[in-house]
Amino acid sequence: MSVFEIKQEKDCRIDILSLGEVMLRLDPGEGRIRTTRHFRVWEGGGEYNVARGLRRCFGQRAAIVTAFARNEVGLLMEDLILQGGVDTSLIRWVDYDGIGRTVRNGMNFTERGFGIRGAVGCSDRGHTAASQLKVGDVDWDYIFGELGVRWLHTGGIFAALSETTGDLVIEAAQSAKKHGTIVSYDLNYRPSLWKGFGGIQKCQKINRKIARYVDVMIGNEEDFTTCLGFELEGADENLTDLDIGSFQQMIKKAVIEFPNFKATATTMRGVKTATVNDWGAMCWVNGQFYTSVQRSNLEILDRVGGGDSFASGFIYGLMCLDDPQMAVEYGAAHGALAMTTPGDTTMASLAEVKKLVGGGGARVDR
Repeated sequence: MSVFEIKQEKDCRIDILSLGEVMLRLDPGEGRIRTTRHFRVWEGGGEYNVARGLRRCFGQRAAIVTAFARNEVGLLMEDLILQGGVDTSLIRWVDYDGIGRTVRNGMNFTERGFGIRGAVGCSDRGHTAASQLKVGDVDWDYIFGELGVRWLHTGGIFAALSETTGDLVIEAAQSAKKHGTIVSYDLNYRPSLWKGFGGIQKCQKINRKIARYVDVMIGNEEDFTTCLGFELEGADENLTDLDIGSFQQMIKKAVIEFPNFKATATTMRGVKTATVNDWGAMCWVNGQFYTSVQRSNLEILDRVGGGDSFASGFIYGLMCLDDPQMAVEYGAAHGALAMTTPGDTTMASLAEVKKLVGGGGARVDR
């Protein structure tokens, strides 16, 4: 019996559609933001990274709904997205006023950290075109009804960008459900985004509304407790074997309140240093828990985007393999591989993911 009733490929132009903001990431490499004289640029965003991973690693037809100010930075991000193979035809372009007083494109300065020095992010995303998206700006019936979409992915970062984006997520999810599209959502709690308009109270109000339309809910213990208001007794900042049972009890409560959840998933990260983490994942699908291989002392080059790469592998496992155990294994393996390369987005291949899932190591491939 299939895990989900997913629309057929032949009936849809898009396999995976993400809704979210895409920013220009400026990366000082091995240096620091405050002292560097050179940046390498990437594109990235919590929701977008999932679609790009499904396109580049897993070969799915991917598209993004977002918005850019039409200037040179916006065109650079479009070019980066095109290089990633993601369809840009649904991007909303907004006229630029010349100085960014009314609309602009977001930037994210990120240093990777090393050893005892943690990663640092410094976002510059006020008044962005994506944050100004609102209900009525997107023709969802055309996207889901005429083009056809098998899976919609969005998340709590986009929902928290402004007073209007949360309602847009709800509008998108409602339309997706009407047209038979599966909806996944990564809670991705960011206190810096919510504190500007209502804090935790507003966060929970919006996320609990969104949760009613979600089939696959993704998030760690902080996401579930803060965004949805569920209590997790005895947990610390790292989800360890000692409190997996408590987390499972919380998920059981969550699916009682939100019976529309067909699956939930979380990464299990034990942070030892910025460059050494314990790493694994767990999911709940149709009443049963599944746990991935746990990788102790995983060496990390760049942790940003690891959770998004987990989500893309997990979605692939559900959408294409119809196998919850393989879904959590593919997600955990893909996330692990993505953190061995720089940038927010994956550079892994499906062959590499399969090799790691199958127990392969780091010997030289010749």
